[in-house]
Amino acid sequence: MTEWLEIPLQYHTQRRIIHVDMDAFYASVEIREQPHLRDKAVVVAPDPRRTGGHGVVTTANYVARRFGVHSAMPAAQALKLVPRDQLVFVPPHFDLYSETSGQIHQLFHQITDVIEPISLDEAFLDVTVNKWHERNTVKLAQWLQQEILKKTRLTCSVGISYNKFLAKVASDHNKPMGRTIVRPEMAQTFLANLPIESFFGVGKKMQASLHERGVFSGGDLQKLSQAELIQRYKKIGFMLYQHARGVDDSPVSNQRARKSIGKESTYNPPLTSEEAVARQLAHLSQQVAATLQRQQVHGKIVVLKIRDSEFNTVTKRQSFDHYLYSAQEIQQQASLIWQRFGDLSHGIRLLGITITDLFPLTYENLTLPLIF
Repeated sequence: MTEWLEIPLQYHTQRRIIHVDMDAFYASVEIREQPHLRDKAVVVAPDPRRTGGHGVVTTANYVARRFGVHSAMPAAQALKLVPRDQLVFVPPHFDLYSETSGQIHQLFHQITDVIEPISLDEAFLDVTVNKWHERNTVKLAQWLQQEILKKTRLTCSVGISYNKFLAKVASDHNKPMGRTIVRPEMAQTFLANLPIESFFGVGKKMQASLHERGVFSGGDLQKLSQAELIQRYKKIGFMLYQHARGVDDSPVSNQRARKSIGKESTYNPPLTSEEAVARQLAHLSQQVAATLQRQQVHGKIVVLKIRDSEFNTVTKRQSFDHYLYSAQEIQQQASLIWQRFGDLSHGIRLLGITITDLFPLTYENLTLPLIF
């Protein structure tokens, strides 16, 4: 009979973490600049009626989300979901978003310098020791919400807890302008009521696999043993076991060693067909994804570099609300950028794909126990 050596869980509840998540950030910035859009379904994406159906939704405001529009959706799909008299497409203005994000981060630094940015619109703050010498974390979070609103005219939601996972989940719990605290004694009850897709690492394939096993919520997940989860899902299985019990020891880190990962190739003779470009985008995407996997990171921005035989160079980027990691998804998004901006008339001398806005994967590099 085999025996599984269970990894003991270590609860560290002394830290105080705030996760700040701007509410529909890009769309909210656009509405701030154009107040007449406030009651419209605002979708930040190129208008597919002007791009031959191309384009991907970067984000959408809450009016559009009520119709089912979400980030990474083809912009053409939004046309099918939202009544035309309510729908407004707005092209992204990343310089403006970056400038606004900088204002928000200045406010973060008034409280603490232990800040881990995830993207332009969200960050973790460790306020266990802070510049205010304030032990009331709710007071700090409330000040941030009020100051961000005052300085930028934008709202944010905050999650407060003793670790990053719970703080992140809490910030999503009551949007927009929500403030949710998860204390150690209430963590497991809070997690039990979450849908399984709210847990880090549960993508569509794993969600389907868990559903097959009767797991639809955190409460269902809590019923599975550590051995069962690790044997079936390896490292992510152990991460789920930890998170379902409110355990996450990953620190808030303001050290980000690498800002981008990319690959590019030069072609002689130049590429002259859509099929050749598609093959090369697939090849570059596989290379980039392999490096992401080796570095255990993922990113939210895809950059496509195109140079033709006359050395004209075009560099275009697309930002997302979710992280990109797989070769298939990177290829899909790079291909959408190519469809919009690519031009074969002079042949393609160089293609490059880069993923930026990198962040470590949420699961740890664990040594799993042996079965005896």
